Amino acid sequence: MSLSPAERFARLRLARTDRVGPVSFRQLLQRFSSAERALDALPDLVRKGGGHGFALPPVERIEAELAASDRIGARLIVLGDPEHPPRLAALDPPPPVLWVRGDASLLAKDSVAIVGARIASAGGQRIARGLGQQLGEAGFVVVSGLARGIDAAAHAGSLPTGTVAVLGGGVDDVYPPDNAALYDQIVDRGAVVSESPIGARAQARDFPRRNRIISGLSRGVVVVEAEIRSGSLITARLANEQGREVFAVPGSPLDPRSKGPNELLRQGAHICEGVDDVIRGLETLRTLAEPPADNPFDASTPDGELDTAFLDRVAALLSPTPTPRDEIARALNAPVAEVAAALLELSLMGRATLLPGGLAST
Repeated sequence: MSLSPAERFARLRLARTDRVGPVSFRQLLQRFSSAERALDALPDLVRKGGGHGFALPPVERIEAELAASDRIGARLIVLGDPEHPPRLAALDPPPPVLWVRGDASLLAKDSVAIVGARIASAGGQRIARGLGQQLGEAGFVVVSGLARGIDAAAHAGSLPTGTVAVLGGGVDDVYPPDNAALYDQIVDRGAVVSESPIGARAQARDFPRRNRIISGLSRGVVVVEAEIRSGSLITARLANEQGREVFAVPGSPLDPRSKGPNELLRQGAHICEGVDDVIRGLETLRTLAEPPADNPFDASTPDGELDTAFLDRVAALLSPTPTPRDEIARALNAPVAEVAAALLELSLMGRATLLPGGLAST
């Protein structure tokens, strides 16, 4: 079912609220069934536990973001919209908000990501461009990050058949500037996607989220060239965690840009010497669990309010090392649902950090 305009506005506002990340966003929807009710309840939840410095984002700020989207022709997709890409909705946790310029229908199609070095060799760029073209001709949408080098070559090769660029900044943040012409072509013939507010400029902390969406949209990730410490290998790691297939193009041990793909091959990635290797590898892809169509936020929640003494007991068991909430529940001999609710409230007070996989830390 389609969400009402008021609920979609509330979900954008909830996603832009300080201390509400993707994990707590989903848990708030689970607990209150709607973002509108969650927003109404948040101030009291924080005050009850003695939290300070909490304020909801002003309505005017959200209205300004929506007005900016109208000016550039961007489309808002919130978690719970029928258009929210199924592969992203199945992530733990899913991204609460996406902005899209271009053809949003591409986000639901079978996709393969191609990523690699910004300072790429001519040979590496030729491979990425060829793979982009051939994967597109085989019916796949090609996903990448609009960076220099391998990303740009993959987008260029797949423009005729459909390509998706995922950005760290807002969907209007063209970076690097020398990819402006390519960006315009992708808006016209593909799609540009971002979680960040329109007008936001990409910062270092935004790129892991960007990489998570690149891998999350895709059935597999191909790494063409990358050094050992690179964002491309982070994308490959995220792909493994998400149950996607990872492919690596082997290279000369004399080239530092081959160390990343060669290491992935040692760790069990599929070898990619051509498009047939990718297609063959995807035939064995594990089936991804998708959220139930009727209620993607179904979860048990405790009856009544949690007292501050229980919140303090949960907080005392947290440390900088991520701890499973099931372990906390066993230590307290308490229902997991109550512990999850307590962790949510502690995160809103700034006393806990919620992490994917049911983990929490201080």
